[in-house]
Amino acid sequence: MAHKNRLFLVANMPSRQSCNRTVDPHCPADGQYQFNTNVVFNDQGVIVARYHKQNLFFEASFDTPPKCEFVTFTTPFAGRFGTFTCFDILFRDPAVTLVKEMGVRQIVFPTAWMNLLPLLTSVQFQRAFSYGAGITLLAANLKATKYRMTGSGIYTPWDSLTHHDTEGDSGKLLVRRVPVIVDDKHKLVPFSGYPSSKESEKMHAWPVSSLNANCDGKHCQKDSERAKEASSSPFNSIMMYDNFTLVALQGTEGNISVCSGSVCCHLLFRRSETKEFYALGVFDGLHVVEGTFYLEICALVRCTGEEQSSCGGQTEHAQTLVDFRLTGTFTTPYIYPGILGNGMTVDNPDHSGWEGGNSFYMSRTGMSAGLVTAMLYGRHYEKDHA
Repeated sequence: MAHKNRLFLVANMPSRQSCNRTVDPHCPADGQYQFNTNVVFNDQGVIVARYHKQNLFFEASFDTPPKCEFVTFTTPFAGRFGTFTCFDILFRDPAVTLVKEMGVRQIVFPTAWMNLLPLLTSVQFQRAFSYGAGITLLAANLKATKYRMTGSGIYTPWDSLTHHDTEGDSGKLLVRRVPVIVDDKHKLVPFSGYPSSKESEKMHAWPVSSLNANCDGKHCQKDSERAKEASSSPFNSIMMYDNFTLVALQGTEGNISVCSGSVCCHLLFRRSETKEFYALGVFDGLHVVEGTFYLEICALVRCTGEEQSSCGGQTEHAQTLVDFRLTGTFTTPYIYPGILGNGMTVDNPDHSGWEGGNSFYMSRTGMSAGLVTAMLYGRHYEKDHA
């Protein structure tokens, strides 16, 4: 296929590799490794790279390689690419090392990703990783709806083309012309965010009373009082198997905060009239279900019902239009901003970046779809095994 169509092809497949137990202490008892493998073919149909998956996700039939592999390959049309697969994207190695230490700006990412709302659906985190890391990500997910495996895309730091279809098991070819990312030209620094312009800082200042130019004094005062009440009444709910601390949004506009551990989250918002229940949540801790990794998260989520316990439940749908500025204080530089809209549509922040040392923000106004989730998904890799 690669040779016939004159293209580079990355295929995920199982592979075996012989080993000698007398010289390799990691060698399995049968003298053979079995790896989850990305194989790269060039436009002549020749294998030019292999990558063996480092971070397995309940894959008992596969072995972890003796040491992590950082695999790249070079193309004549776009320079150097890296590759890894699936669960790897959540860990420092190989994903972050390829980008930050080795300077790779284009990643090919085959995956079998099971969607988990409200924070870890395929297109949502693929978009967040591309944006946060400042890279182009070519992501191809396995289509298996009975396992919640849907969602692929072509992502650059500026835009994306996605496909998410839960009907049937047929796929779709995505094609888009994207720029080759050159550091000197595009001025992208991984995990730095996108500093705002002077004009946008006026919007970022957002006093609550100016969020809605049409509100009268009594209405604005009532919303402000509700926001204060919500901020003083945190509650807990399980989200993604973790115990989040949350505060509810009240009224059509507000200014609320919630803290846990070293992480504090602050939200300035304006939204359409709605009966949908939203909450601002924070988590600072070690995630230990279906993987072990340390998280620092600020998330604005649409709850699935009217009860506090419904915050963290799974829904793809929302009708409420929300303008917001979400800010968090973090102890890690690795922040992945993500916005998920109604029907599994992904969106980009208008602006994001670091301000005042350890504070990271993102803002968005004028979304055309209802807001399902807005998140600052922080990964503290150094604490994964602390």
